Amino acid sequence: MPGEVHVTPASSLETSGGQTEGMVRQNAIVDLSDKLCSSVMTAKPHSSSAVHHHGEQDTIIYASRGHGAIVSSAGRTRQHLRPGDFALIPAFVEHQEVNESDEDVVWIITRSGRTPVVENVEGWSES
Repeated sequence: MPGEVHVTPASSLETSGGQTEGMVRQNAIVDLSDKLCSSVMTAKPHSSSAVHHHGEQDTIIYASRGHGAIVSSAGRTRQHLRPGDFALIPAFVEHQEVNESDEDVVWIITRSGRTPVVENVEGWSES
């Protein structure tokens, strides 16, 4: 028998792990599917996340609000996201979210796992 439709109201989003000052990650759909989870990331103005990866999880980002960037390739690549843009971050790819603007950046994040994995690292390990 198929499962039931689940709705998570915006008012009941819960702060998740892997926080960095200036970045707020909130769980939306977690522990409800063996294959997917989803969260909302808000980057405050002039902030950046720690360098991190998402373990074995592939990550899809939908840029909902604001103008932010994803830095990768040991800091050598910067890709800008505007509202309506999508990005794919493959498993284990180290990256950093950056908001250099004066407004919040809001991204909707879907990952290939039951619960979101955020593994902060000390600087870039890629050469």
